[in-house]
Amino acid sequence: MAGSDPAARLQVPKVQNERHVYIEVGDLHRMLRHVPHKDIRMVMVAAFYTGMRLSEILRSQIQGDALVVHDTKNGAAIKSVPMHPALKRYLKEWPPKHKKSTVQKWQRITRSKTGLDHVNFHDLRHSTASGLINSGADLYMVGQVLGHKDPRSTQRYAHLKHDTMLAALSKIGKKVA
Repeated sequence: MAGSDPAARLQVPKVQNERHVYIEVGDLHRMLRHVPHKDIRMVMVAAFYTGMRLSEILRSQIQGDALVVHDTKNGAAIKSVPMHPALKRYLKEWPPKHKKSTVQKWQRITRSKTGLDHVNFHDLRHSTASGLINSGADLYMVGQVLGHKDPRSTQRYAHLKHDTMLAALSKIGKKVA
């Protein structure tokens, strides 16, 4: 019996830790009105329009029409996310000069002032994914934007609005009839 690990036979239950919180662009603008620092506003806008993680945004550089970060969380050498036109207009000085903890502090203050207490910074990334899906992007494209290696990671972002599902379902009758 020496050398065998009895814990190896145990099955660890999956933890359901998925958050289903996302905001619309109007909520983002409400939050931005309460952030006095231009740099932090730029970071929040970048998160909303790129789906990048806070750590990626703070290390990113503008290259052409994209935000580019080297050495991502999932091990990719380079992640490049095209910039949404609204983001291009917003970014003036890059990279931002604040630390991660400062950005998180202001985001916490902002969410309480706007009644969005349930929204954390990472939910801006989630909002990008949900916005893409609700605009008709497929899960593969969403995974590419977010930089997911494994398509299963993208599944957690696949919440569709009722209207989007209804529009998709209404196409069935047009094809059949």
